[in-house]
This record gives sequence, C-alpha cells and structure tokens, in this order.
Amino acid sequence: MRKSLLLSVASVFGLASLPYTLAWGAAGHEIVATIAQSYLDSRVLNTVCSILASDVEVDQIRGDAPCYLSTVASWADKIRNHARWSGPLHYVGAVGDHPSDNCLFPGSGGWEGRERGNVLDAIQNVSSILVDFARVSTPSSATVIAAPEQAQEALKFLIHFVGDMHQPLHLTGRDRGGNGDKVSWDGRVTNLHSVWDTSLIAKSLRTISRNYSRPLPVPALESSLRGAIYDPYVRRIVWEGVGVGRGTGRWESEANSWLACPGTSHSAHGQEAPQEVLAGAPRRKPVSRGPPQTSDSDILCPHAWAAPITRLTASLCGHQNWTTPNSPHTTCRKDAGRGSRNYLELDTPEYSGRIGKDWVLRSC
Repeated sequence: MRKSLLLSVASVFGLASLPYTLAWGAAGHEIVATIAQSYLDSRVLNTVCSILASDVEVDQIRGDAPCYLSTVASWADKIRNHARWSGPLHYVGAVGDHPSDNCLFPGSGGWEGRERGNVLDAIQNVSSILVDFARVSTPSSATVIAAPEQAQEALKFLIHFVGDMHQPLHLTGRDRGGNGDKVSWDGRVTNLHSVWDTSLIAKSLRTISRNYSRPLPVPALESSLRGAIYDPYVRRIVWEGVGVGRGTGRWESEANSWLACPGTSHSAHGQEAPQEVLAGAPRRKPVSRGPPQTSDSDILCPHAWAAPITRLTASLCGHQNWTTPNSPHTTCRKDAGRGSRNYLELDTPEYSGRIGKDWVLRSC
C-alpha cells in the first residue's frame, strides 16, 4: 500500500461530504459513504477494502463480492454504549458559542471539552494513523505504526467522523447541540438534534422523484449503490447537485474547490499533532486536559472544511432568536404555547418545507 492511496482516501471523504452531507443518523452516514465511494480511484478502493476485509461484520467483503463503505458508516455510533470514551469525538463546540446571539468557531476561548477530544482533531488523528499504516519507508523511531486492526478502526472512524463534522448541530455547544431543545415533528415530541439527525432525511427519502429509481449513466456511482432505500436520493444529489454525467449542477462551479485546504501546512499546535485522540480507549495513555486549539495538517483540513457549516448556521439564524419559528435552527422553550407539552411543530412548510426547497440540508 502506498501513502498516496490513503491520502486520496482521506481527501475524497472530505469531497463527498462537504456540500451535500444529509442528516446524520444511519441513513445519512451511509449516503455520505456511498457518494464518497463513487469518487474513489479503483486502486484506493482496493486499499480501503483490504483494510476492512478482516472485519467479520463486513459480510459483503468475501472474495469477489463487492465492498461497500456504507456497511461500516454507522459503526462509530453502534459502539458508543460500550466505548463511552469515544462520545466527545463526534462533535465540537466553541467556548461561548450561542447561536444566533453569538456564533464562534472557535473564537478566543477555544473549544469546550478536553484537549484534542473533539471531531476535528479526531479526523486529523485517525487520518494520520492510516497514513502511518500505509508508509512504505522505514518509520522514524518516534513513529508507532498501527496494527491492521487499529488501521481498520481508524478507517471506520474516519468515514463516520467526516459525516458528523458536517451536521450543523454537531458544531455548536448550545443546548448540547439541540439535544436539550424539545420540539414536535409530525405531532410527536422529539428534540432539535434528532430532527436534523433523522427526521429531515426520512422526509426527503419519502418525497424523492420516481425518476431516480432508474440507474443513471454514471457507472462509478451505480457500482457504489447496493439497492438501499436511499439510492434514488443519492442519484439526485450527484445528478442535480454535482452535475456528474450531465455537465451542469447546482454546485458545479464550487466542486473543484472542495478539496482545498487553505489552512497551515502544519498543526495549529505548532507541531505534528500526536495520535492521542483515541487515547480514551482502554489500554491507551490518557491525554492531558486544557483549552484545546484547532488541529489541521497536510493530510486533512477539518477546521477549514467545517467552518462554512458554522457560517451557514449563523446566516440561517441571522439576527433572529434561536426560538424564532422562521429560523431553520428553531426550537421553543418549555413554557411556550398553551402548555409545557405544546412544543413547536417543525414539520411545516415554513420549516421543513423551506429546508427542502432551498436544499439547506444538502448545503451543509
């Protein structure tokens, strides 16, 4: 395996998620992985599949059977109950961030939580593990090369974390990313975070045009699909959004810039960030605590890719209050309406309708 192959894998996951990551429950993560796979060079895909091949849960990888990255896209969520140390690695929140009153990323106060214990640093960390694993030359004495099972874990985390990074409510600490804000969806009580994680995408999948139930003249995409309920939605994103196979698309003018990393050529810590983000796991050295900074590197540029998502959140909120019904990031206080259980309904033309019409979800 060559280092360049893994570098390409890391970059492509950024490409596949930036403009059109959807909601981020199981379906959303699988959609991100499916689109990412359609952009992978065959050599890169072979490398990725070889890393995943020893996973007995990935039953698609058997001999000549196709390899689907979507089969492991939700793995990082499935292990959270017994790997509680990994929980903070799915999100990041700036100290003092409180949209729409104050939108920070991260601002002078840095990030909440423990040092390097957030989704941005986790992406940089697992990417560096994969690159070290793929090195051909003799590593320096200071470098510890990951074992195959560690590389496999890092790859599954990478697939998942880049999706998480583009869910707007994974990038704000207010009300625990919306988990603390009760709302109503189709008459049922839920919370704002769950609406963005699952409800919005479920509605999108139900309302997709039947035209996309048929294969597109895009072989790379069609070979990445596996007959899932979201296949038509993936086709629409690639066809109408990126313009693959038709020459024009909503984001055609932006596509070439999605892989750009305008950050520094070194870690924002001033040195190569150590592989300690996963240190909360058993038998791993714990990291120190302190005000975290932002980690970026030549491998990936997670901070630069996530920043536009926070700007989108701020622009949608504008100067409106977080509780204003006209804002796509709205909720209501427990004492709003006619009683404590009369929560604001979000499955309305003003809220979910606007998100669908303006492709807000797919612009994250």
